[in-house]
Parts: sequence; C-alpha cells; structure tokens
Amino acid sequence: MVFADLGRRLNSALGDFSKATSVNEELVDNLLKTICTALLETDVNVRLVQTLRSNIKKKINISNLPQGINGKRIVQKTVFDELCTLVDPQVQAFTPKKGKPSVIMMVGLQGSGKTTTCTKLALQYQRKGLKSCLVAADTFRAGAFDQLKQNAIKARVPFYGSYTETDPVVIAQEGVEKFKKDRFDVIIVDTSGRHQQEKELFAEMVEISEAIQPDQTIMILDASIGQAAEPQAKAFKETANFGAVIITKLDGHAKGGGALSAVAATNTPIVFIGTGEHINDLEKFSPRSFISKLLGMGDLEGLMEHVQSLNLDKKNMVKNLEQGKFTVRDFRDQLGNIMKLGPLSKMASMIPGMSNMMQGMNDEDGAIRMKRMLYIVDSMTEQELDSDGLTFTQQPSRVFRVAKGSGTSVIEVEETISQVRIFAQMAKTMGGKDGILGKLGGNPAAGLKKDPRQMAAMQKRLQSMGGGGMPDFNPGSMNFGDISKMASSLMGGGGGGPGGFDLKGMMNQLQGAAKPPRRR
Repeated sequence: MVFADLGRRLNSALGDFSKATSVNEELVDNLLKTICTALLETDVNVRLVQTLRSNIKKKINISNLPQGINGKRIVQKTVFDELCTLVDPQVQAFTPKKGKPSVIMMVGLQGSGKTTTCTKLALQYQRKGLKSCLVAADTFRAGAFDQLKQNAIKARVPFYGSYTETDPVVIAQEGVEKFKKDRFDVIIVDTSGRHQQEKELFAEMVEISEAIQPDQTIMILDASIGQAAEPQAKAFKETANFGAVIITKLDGHAKGGGALSAVAATNTPIVFIGTGEHINDLEKFSPRSFISKLLGMGDLEGLMEHVQSLNLDKKNMVKNLEQGKFTVRDFRDQLGNIMKLGPLSKMASMIPGMSNMMQGMNDEDGAIRMKRMLYIVDSMTEQELDSDGLTFTQQPSRVFRVAKGSGTSVIEVEETISQVRIFAQMAKTMGGKDGILGKLGGNPAAGLKKDPRQMAAMQKRLQSMGGGGMPDFNPGSMNFGDISKMASSLMGGGGGGPGGFDLKGMMNQLQGAAKPPRRR
C-alpha cells in the first residue's frame, strides 16, 4: 500500500516522542529530523519538506512549552496540523448540483487509470442521487472506447462514443450536447492520455476544452510516477488549468510522495483517491482523515460513511438476532457484506490502532478463502440454509454432498459449519426475551439509559481508555500513547474479557481463515 511505510515511520516517531519524560529542543529536533527524512525518502519535494519543518519550528516555542503530557500534545498537534496543510491547499473544489448540467473533463498521463476512474466517479455521483453519464472522447488509444463501454455497462451508467468518428473534439461536443438535452446532472468526458512533450495532444486537449466548456477539469495523477509528477502536473495546469486532482493506484507499493508534491505545487485540491481496481474503490478525500489514517489513528467517520454508502443487507439478520436465531443464510449474507466492504487491511486502517495489527495479513488469500466459503453455502439446499448448521452434525452425509457440489474439501465445509454454529450460539445468548438484547429492549443505546448500572459500567470502561469519559477522537488533541490503550480496550484487554469485544481474536481468526485449507 502506498504511504504504508511512511505511515509506520511517522507513527513510530510520534510514539517514541510521547514516551519521553520531558520536552526539550533536542527532542523536538530529533522528531522533526525523523519526520523530514521519512518524507524525503517517500519522494516528497525537498522545498516542501523544508517549508513543513520551518512552519513547525515557528509554531513551537520550547521556552513557553508546558512540561509533561500537555507539552507533548501541543507538539503532536502542531505536527498533525502541518501534515494536513501539506495535502490541503485550502482551495474549494467544484461541486455538481442536481438539476443543473455539469460537465467534467478528465485529463492525465497515459496509463494513469483515467478511463477506469471516469466510471468510478460516475458511480460516486449516482450514489449521491445525481444523474451521471460518460462520454468516450479518447480516440488515440486502441480499445479505449471498448474499455469505457464495458465499465459503463457493468456500472449501469449511460455512455456515448463512436467507432467511426476519429475526431475527439466532435465526439466530446456531440456527447455533451446529447446528455444536456437528456437533462443529466453530471457529464464526465474521458480524453486521451498525454505527456507534456506531446504538443499536438496538448493542443487537442485545449480544443476539446474550448468546445465543451467544462465546469471542472480534473487531472488523474498516478501515485507511482514519483518526482516526475510535479513537472507533469505543472504543464497540465498551465495548459488545461485543472481545478481538482484524483490520485490513483494508492493500493500499490510505490512511494507516492511525488503526487503530494504535485498537488502542493499546483495549489489544487485532491477530491478523490483510487484505492484499488474494483469499481467501488474510489474514496472521497479528506486531508485530516488521510493524515489520521497515515498515523495509525483511524478514520471512524470515513468508515461509517463507507459502510452506509454500500447499503448493506442486514435487516433479516437483525430480525433473527432479536429472536435469538442465526442461520446459514444469515452467514452467507454477512459474508457478502464483508466482501463489499473491501480489503480487510483497508477497513483496519480506519479503526484506531488497528493498521499495525494487520501487517503481514494477505488480503488476496483472505478474499479467496471467503469466496470458497460462499461456494460452500451456495451449494446448500433451502432447508440447510434456513438451519443453524445443526442438521449437518446430525446428518454427516450432507457435508460430503456439499463438498462435492462446491468443489471444496470436507474440512472446509466442516470449518464453515463450525463458524455458523459459533455465531448461532452467540445469537441465542443475545436474542430472545432472556437475552442481552431483550434485557436492553432490543436497543443497546436505549437500554443503557434505562439501566444505570450498565451506564456506569460503560463509563468506567471508557475512562480506562485514557480519557475522562467518551474518548476524544479528534486526532489533533489525542495523545499518541493513548492509541494503543484504546486498541487494547476495544480488544477487551487482548483476550475479550467480560464486557469486552475480542477484536484481536476476531482478526486472528480471519488471519487463520486466510491460510490454505488443511487436507484430509
């Protein structure tokens, strides 16, 4: 993952700083030296790093700095704020509105992921209730129209293009006019990839822009091109005057600092970031959330927004849980929901303290294992799906039939049934009149208000996290030393103690599930 190494180094530097007994100039200088070195080695521009260091030094007055935890928090907050400024030019990007046609022109280098990003962006706007469409004006690259057409059909987004017309200006103009007549809210025009030395293609880009008069021009910036990103971005800025940036390929292993330098050099806001090849792998960019995740402090707001945007199927499961039931069908639905969320490492980066725990976990192996579990449950009968898995224990021949039908091993089927049985037992404990949900009136939050003892226990647990009640999730004011305490508390002291949620145990279980199945 791009910036993963930078995040670990920054997190480590701030973590070591928080352990110091007192704050002095030498300690602050060592911290800044580590941070600046990490940024330079990630291809962030030297001038940018020097400015960052200078700004932090100006804002930290060692002689007036209080000693102890308050002094350390002031330094940490200053570092956090300046890192946010590094990726936030304080410029407001254009926002499309419903009922008014908005034309967005996409530009960028060849191979930057522009065509794929066009479809992702159209889908993003569709989810916000905007009527979006695509225009394929890339006539330079062979197969560009076919690629956009295939992606658009998959995403169910209307598109316009031509196999016979070779002039991209004509295609762009005709496509925009057609969709404006059809009253679309967002019209995204895909153009050919081009390089600053290709003067003819740059002239073509200007012609397209003059013909369609875009409300916004977005540059697609590949995170893997390193320090070449800055001069390329400047050339595009001078010619096309783009008003926003989408950084792609953040799921790779490149350094990525060059892209951040390009954003700062052109004083242009990042609007989205591409985190994978899947059609849903486009995230809205927020400077504070981005830096927060980079430092291992999570992004709970982003996590909730991501989960809500997927419209996950959970109604039947909630209804069953209230009755103390959990079926194989519920298990299948939740597997589908988990796979919609994306890679486990991506989810973990949004939870405070979890990103470091996920190191070494192979997302690809985990995804394959979950797919095989889906094959298993899809090979079951309606009766088996509506059971809690006990029927397989009572009639072992069903296990062999499902294994054969799904193309998996008997061991894998048994392990899947085992998982269902564990959840079914938990559902019995939680559901029904005598269960936990029943005692809380089916609503844990409302139940806590009704039961003073439950509320007191919850307050005590929150206080053990290092705060004086509900923990402050504002990264700027949080002590980096509290991150591990919070993670430990979320994990129930590492072992899922009474009243605790065994998050670590869950991750270990998922990690185990990612391993190849044993052979009998």
